[in-house]
Amino acid sequence: MTDENDRPVGSGQPDPAEGAPRFTDKRRIDPETGQVRQPSPEEQVLADAESIVQGAGSEGREEVVLEGLIEAQKLAAERLEELQRAQAAHYNLEQQYSAYVKRSKADALAAHDRGIASLAEGLIPVLDDIELARQHGDLTGPFASIAEKLTATLQRFGVEQYGQAGEAFDPAVHEALMHAHSAEVTEPTVQMVLQHGYRTADRVLRAARVAVVDPEA
Repeated sequence: MTDENDRPVGSGQPDPAEGAPRFTDKRRIDPETGQVRQPSPEEQVLADAESIVQGAGSEGREEVVLEGLIEAQKLAAERLEELQRAQAAHYNLEQQYSAYVKRSKADALAAHDRGIASLAEGLIPVLDDIELARQHGDLTGPFASIAEKLTATLQRFGVEQYGQAGEAFDPAVHEALMHAHSAEVTEPTVQMVLQHGYRTADRVLRAARVAVVDPEA
């Protein structure tokens, strides 16, 4: 007959005369670190509900299941709210990035236009000398070729020369250096262009300097 003290200690084998014990370990092992990790809120709710149901009698199980369902619904509502907030934050970030890209493109274009305008303004005295040489017939030979290339380059970048005799006088784009009256006109008119004006698509670099005539009173 085997004495009770003769059983191997720590064998882990249950006594046949006793009910087989059940061990429930709700912990989870992290496969990367090998450490015990804490269960997520969802896992904890399920584990608590399972433990309560296992320990409750048949009469209390219905109530336990109902309480677990309510708790699960609360948790689902919390997770849905967190998801919606995360989506809203992501949407706001996308909008901010889109606005930043638009501002960057607009700033780059504005800087480009300012650079062209500054360069053209610096070249206006040179363009005046070229025009004066053309009027006097001195624009010949290699100098004429260089002048034409300079003018063509400025035109390619949107710099336009303007001002013609006979067009209506507009104080927004013309500067009157001489003034007279004539019966041959019905409105203020450019009689002669003293210096051509220069402009880009959105700004006047220099107003055309002109002689203007008004109708006689």
